[in-house]
Amino acid sequence: MKVKYLSLLLTGLIFSSCEKGIQNSENPGSQQLTAKTKSDISIAAVGVTLNADGPGNTYSLINSVLGGTAYEVPDCGHAQNHISEVFDSVLNTNVFVFSAHVALDDDRCQATDRQRTEIKTYGSSPANLKASNGETVTYRWKFKIDAGFKASSSFTHLHQIKAGDGDDAGAPLITITPRYGANNTDKMELIHVNSSGTSTKVKIVNLAPFKGNWVEVIETIKFGSSGTYNIAINKVSDGTSLLSYSSSNIDLWRSGTTFCRPKWGIYRSLNNPSQLRDEDVRFANFCIAEGSATCQ
Repeated sequence: MKVKYLSLLLTGLIFSSCEKGIQNSENPGSQQLTAKTKSDISIAAVGVTLNADGPGNTYSLINSVLGGTAYEVPDCGHAQNHISEVFDSVLNTNVFVFSAHVALDDDRCQATDRQRTEIKTYGSSPANLKASNGETVTYRWKFKIDAGFKASSSFTHLHQIKAGDGDDAGAPLITITPRYGANNTDKMELIHVNSSGTSTKVKIVNLAPFKGNWVEVIETIKFGSSGTYNIAINKVSDGTSLLSYSSSNIDLWRSGTTFCRPKWGIYRSLNNPSQLRDEDVRFANFCIAEGSATCQ
């Protein structure tokens, strides 16, 4: 009975630690338990999650999980918080809202031909949020673009995988990119960029099923010059597959880098501002899980 009670107690503690803000269990199996308890209780490692917890202190919440200053926003020129939190009635939980305003925003007062509202892991992030060469990492999250979302014929990235440092840290390795198409033929593109700078649209699907719907993304990457890549994007409401792609041999590393990292948000060109409008994109339930850890 004591062992059973302890198992229930530990399960409750693990569950409650995933409810808000920081959830980071790198090696829960190393807890100091008796030999008998260790043989009776199995605790799986879980990933690091970032969940909205309600309006206010959003930037502090993001930094507390991802480390350092983990947001990149145009607040310096357009004085408002471009990442906020609201309650979402569809998911029945708090979510993040990433905002971009065509006439008012830029890229952190550094470039005026583009706009950036993103979160990231980077050099100041904890080690278990930065992917090393040969490491397998799972990224899991939800997002929702509005039913009236407008994409550019240039770039509008909602997700990027990038080298974290080195001489080739500018170009992404992977992007998820909505793309404008005339006569309501907008697409969602999965783009890969190799070490030579060659960009390939490895998967293209219609954008229409994404509009107005929450979707969940599960992306699993083994980083390396001959890496592996798997992604599935499904509607939350009914599990319908909207995009999937898999490769067992794909260039997912950059010479000179020491780690790779994810970014999420709105990063878009202003080359075609007439194609765009002010946008709010919702994100929820970010998770990063290295190795055998899981995103629950």
